[in-house]
Amino acid sequence: DSDFQQHVLNLEKAGLLQKTKICENGKRLRKNWSTSWTVLEGQILTFYKDGKSQPSGTMKQATSQMSAEHTLELRGAVINSAIKEKTSKKNVLELKTRDGDEYLIHHDKENILEDWYQAITASIRKQAASEPDENHKNEQKSVTVDKTPSTLVVLRDKDDKDKKGTRTSRLLSMSSTNQENDPKKVRSKLRKLLMRRPTLQSVKEKGYIKDQVFGCHLDVLCKREKSTVPLFVEQCIQAVEKRGLDIDGLYRVSGNLAVIQKLRFKVDHEENLDLDDGQWEDVHILTGALKLFFRELPEPLFPFSNFQQFITAIKTTDTYNRKIYMRDLVHSLPLPNQDTMKLLFGHLRRVIEYHDKNRMSVKSLAIVFGPTLLKPEDEGANIALYTIVQSQIVEHILNEYEQIFLES
Repeated sequence: DSDFQQHVLNLEKAGLLQKTKICENGKRLRKNWSTSWTVLEGQILTFYKDGKSQPSGTMKQATSQMSAEHTLELRGAVINSAIKEKTSKKNVLELKTRDGDEYLIHHDKENILEDWYQAITASIRKQAASEPDENHKNEQKSVTVDKTPSTLVVLRDKDDKDKKGTRTSRLLSMSSTNQENDPKKVRSKLRKLLMRRPTLQSVKEKGYIKDQVFGCHLDVLCKREKSTVPLFVEQCIQAVEKRGLDIDGLYRVSGNLAVIQKLRFKVDHEENLDLDDGQWEDVHILTGALKLFFRELPEPLFPFSNFQQFITAIKTTDTYNRKIYMRDLVHSLPLPNQDTMKLLFGHLRRVIEYHDKNRMSVKSLAIVFGPTLLKPEDEGANIALYTIVQSQIVEHILNEYEQIFLES
């Protein structure tokens, strides 16, 4: 039928891709890769749910079988190869929309991903090229509408020098008012205004809006604070130790979530943070906020790129080689990761010294902090296995703290 023929004409490209949304309205999100049946139609890119296999039937039937998970308008979008800081995967594209959303798109085969890049780029350029033509047509229509009898009277009155002053100015004013009230003219002006509007991400990149503390990359935060350990981590650890490390269930007991979120807001928006304030009196608020900080790091304290190496190290059967391998791995990490790790694990070692009172042993703290401090980039597979290994790695570093961090 004609609708189906039109659908085929509009269709630019379709196929299976892996994707993850990493930013929504300028707010960073945790990566969660999934496979989607992806359709590029005109200037619309759609990711469909449950796209693990190519759907059967015609394109019209295929898309009707599935529900759209994400629909992206490509007007004003930007697509580039993803930088290493965004992902350790190869063959990854980064797509930024004008609304501040960001997606990573991946395919194992480079040539297929290149085809997608060319198709999406062409779609973006086609949209950008069509916008001025559309605006030009609207402007032409506005000119035609403005040629009202009153305007023609103004032209005739040019020959009448005696009447030109008052009558001409009055009629031109009326014509100008009609132009401003013309819906097509208003829509054209709004369209131009929206096209010039910068995205939230571009405003951040220019430095007009500063990144927040929670959810900020560790290296970015440390560079901004001109240190190798985030100030909030230092303040929080000092405040916890000041309250006392003999409190039962330290780091295991959950604090009031609403108060923790309130503290998070304070950290993100106020320069002078006072953790001795009475509203943070409950130590579990502080420990909950510290765990939340590490949990919301876009790249965990143990970087994605080193995750498999830490697993290999902990599975090394020879005890001596395991210790050396683990120590060398920690020392190979970026300085902000090393120094923050040293401060945090030193603090946790002091917590363990009071295990008779707080009932927090090495194993207890390893279970709490394992999934928080290190995780695979793709969390969809082997969750149960990873949970065990994560705890074992943290437990090993706690037990071998002196050898890893203090011995030269």
